[in-house]
This record gives sequence, C-alpha cells and structure tokens, in this order.
Amino acid sequence: MRLRPLVVIAMLLTVAACGSGPEGSTTATYDRAAPREPSGATASAAPRASRGGVHESPAGQSAMATQENGGETDTEAAQVSTFALDVDTASYGYARRTLAEGRWPEPGRVRPEEFVNAFRQDYAQPPDDGFTVHVDGARLPDDNTAVLRVGLQTRAADAAARRPANLTFVVDVSGSMAEPGRLDLVKQALHTLVDQLAPGDQVSIVSFSDQATLVAPMTPLAARADLRAAIDRLAVEGSTNVEDGLLTGYQEAARAFRAAATNRVVLLSDGLANTGSTTWQAILDRVKEHAGKRITLLSVGVGRDYGDELMEQLADNGDGAAVYVSTPEEARKVFVEQLPATLELRARDAKAQVVFNPAAVESYRLVGYENRALAAEDFRDDAKDGGEVGPGHAVTALYAVRLRAGASGQLASATVRWQEPDTRRPAEATGSVAAADLGGALWKEAPSRLQVDVVAAAFALYLRDREAFGMDLPTLREHAGRLAETTEDPAVAELADLIGRAGAAG
Repeated sequence: MRLRPLVVIAMLLTVAACGSGPEGSTTATYDRAAPREPSGATASAAPRASRGGVHESPAGQSAMATQENGGETDTEAAQVSTFALDVDTASYGYARRTLAEGRWPEPGRVRPEEFVNAFRQDYAQPPDDGFTVHVDGARLPDDNTAVLRVGLQTRAADAAARRPANLTFVVDVSGSMAEPGRLDLVKQALHTLVDQLAPGDQVSIVSFSDQATLVAPMTPLAARADLRAAIDRLAVEGSTNVEDGLLTGYQEAARAFRAAATNRVVLLSDGLANTGSTTWQAILDRVKEHAGKRITLLSVGVGRDYGDELMEQLADNGDGAAVYVSTPEEARKVFVEQLPATLELRARDAKAQVVFNPAAVESYRLVGYENRALAAEDFRDDAKDGGEVGPGHAVTALYAVRLRAGASGQLASATVRWQEPDTRRPAEATGSVAAADLGGALWKEAPSRLQVDVVAAAFALYLRDREAFGMDLPTLREHAGRLAETTEDPAVAELADLIGRAGAAG
C-alpha cells in the first residue's frame, strides 16, 4: 500500500487531543555481547543475509530506500531503518537566536533531530561504558497510528576520574567576528573555561583571519596567567581562512598529542569561510584525516550570520559535535558545564538500526536524521563512519508509524552498534517494543518527556515545512505551556515562548 505524502505524519496527531487508551509501559533489553544479527520483530520480519553478511530488506532494498510518497517507507519494501547517531544541537540553538530577534531561521538550517536532542531525557543509564536502549511510544485514537521513540543513553562521567585533556582552541578573529556578542563572548567563555579545567589538562590557542597564528603553544594549566594573557591578545582583523586555522590547530594538536589524554580541537567561528580553500570537501577531507588519528573536534558556532552547514559538516567529519551559542549563559553551559564533563568519549562510530515487523507495521517515517541516513549494510561495516557520543549523552529518534489492523506482538527492535573509543572493539545493545507496550492518548497518558520530544520535533517541522504533525503553532504553544508546568523545566518553558515568537514573526 502506498500512502499519500505526509499522510502518516498528518494523521498521527491531528486527532491527538481527544484520544484515550491504556497506560503505556516500556520494554527494553540490553546486550553488550559480541556482534550478532539484528533482532527482528518476528522470524519473518528479520532481514535476510546476502553475500558477505550484508543485510537486505525482503525486497532487496536498503534502509535508505524511499517511496514515491513523500518519505514514508512501506515495510514491504524496506523494513530496516539505519542512521548514524548525532548529538548536535546547533540547529536548535540557532533557531532560538533568530526567533529571539523576531525572524524565522532559514528552513535549510532546521534539523528536527537537533531540536529533540536539545532537551533533557529521563532514560536509565547503563552500568558500564555502553548504551541503554529505551523504546516506547503512544497509540493514537484511530488505533492504527502511533509514534515510536528510540532513546539511547550513555553513562555520565565522573569528573574526578576523567583522563587529562589536550585542548586546542581555534578562534576566528576575522572582521565578521567584530559584531557584538561574537569575539567578546568567545574570550569571556575561554577565560571561564581556563579557570575550570583540571591541573593535568593542557591548552593551546590558534587564531585565524587571513592566515593562522599560534597564539599560545600547548601550555599546562599551571601557567594559567600565560593562557589568560593569550586570550586577551585576541583581536579582530582580516577575512576568514577557516582552512588555515583548522590546519594549524590540528598541527599543534598533533605535535602535542598525548596517548593517555583526550585530544580535541575546539573551533569557535561563525563558519563564514571566504579565504583560502572555501571548497568544503577540501576542508572536510583534512578534518577527517586527523579524526582518524584520535583528535576529535567540537565546532562552536557564534554570530547572527552563521555558516551552519559548514560547521555541522566539520563536526560530523571530525568525530565531534556542533553547538551554537549566542549569550553568556549559553556559553557558560557549553564551556563550563558540558565541555569539562564530556571531554571523553563513550562510543566511536555509533549507529542505530531499527527493524520493523511488517506483520504489525504497515509503514513508518523517521523524523529528521536525513543527512545521517545509512544503507542497511553499513550498520555492521565498521569502516563506515558513525557518530561520536560522550558521557551522559542521550540520543532520541522519533518514528511516525501506521499499524496494521489488529496489530499485536512485537512492533520493532532497535539496535545500537558502536566501537570502544580506545580499542575500537565493536559492541551492541538492543531494545524492543510490542503493541501492548504502547501508551494511551499521547497528550494525556504518555510520559511527559515523550510529549516534549513530539512538540520539539513538530515545531522544527513547522519551521522547515509548515507541517507539524497536523498541528498549528497555537496548538503546539498550548502543549508546550502545559508541559512546562508539568516538567517544571525552564528549557520547556523557553520552547513554549519560542513557539509563541514564531507565531508572532510568521
């Protein structure tokens, strides 16, 4: 059966406010044993192995197969959905900035998964350095549609036990950084971070405009005064040669590399490359080469005009993450609260694969992750790039699904595969959800955090496509306001305010 464009999504929540049903529960199993075949929903649902262990759908198509129906995937054509994990939140941070200024973000810069992953989750943490896999969902009133949530969680870090860090800060000092709230914000954040790092950590600083300059070679924290002076010397000049800045930063990081430490380059820029090699692939190839040498990247975006796509692609190719900051409060959260606690990695090249039971699920659509999609056979190909996940990170994926009439038994199983950061040994964990596990009416009986995830994803879809699970902005604002009171979470209250601002700006 082929459905019309966006029918599943639109039907999913159009009638959400009036539904009822049994209280939902969660089913999850965890497994860090040796790699194995994915746990299919039933014997008939499991993907079959082809030559060389490659997994294909019953129709022989990969999980990236798309139908002529606006992105919905028929389980008879491709029952397996595969994607690289992504902990980026820059898209939501940038949208927050633009909406605060009374304007909408550009649609191409809106990534729904980054909106969802910007919010706190309540998933259980694993006892070790792997993942827990949480799969739940809510059934809609017509009994044939549902939202499924796949949540992946790593264990939080023990700050006292973390390994030392070598941090190389690559700071954009080009003319565009003269805008208030750019370079001064970066300098303030760096001063604060230097005061927060541990005695075993080391810091180097590279600035770049027309060309790169090594402002401070790798310096132990015992010489904080020297680092503070180097930060104070940062001043605006020239154009934006991102390539030279990154190359010099990686060269310094490689020169001072410590095998027993976490080695990371932190790029702080508006991402508006206009000098040197501005061909993205040339820059990305260099970043990927260094990532293979255990030097990871964090890209921190700043500024009203922002090269979002370049900064995101740099993070993806540099085995890192992308964030965006526009206020001192956001900078403090990134540099003081998040960065010191998440310097280490829990997983390299992490990927997720969700196998749907075609006997119970007629069709599905993954919300977001378009530029992280993988072929089904890439899941266990450890040469294929995945995502890097640090301590205490939660990664969430939402699926809109249409159930078959009388659906029962297992609906889907979700498996996460990753490599141990140091040994590169692969490991996996799996969770599943059955029809009986689905919660009742989404807005009445589903867990509050699941409701927040749906609101965040729907808001992103509305900003990008003017389509939000069949809801308009006033309805989204109403749900977000109610959830802000229920969760007592300031971030959800801010989401409600942003939805209101979008309505006023639109």
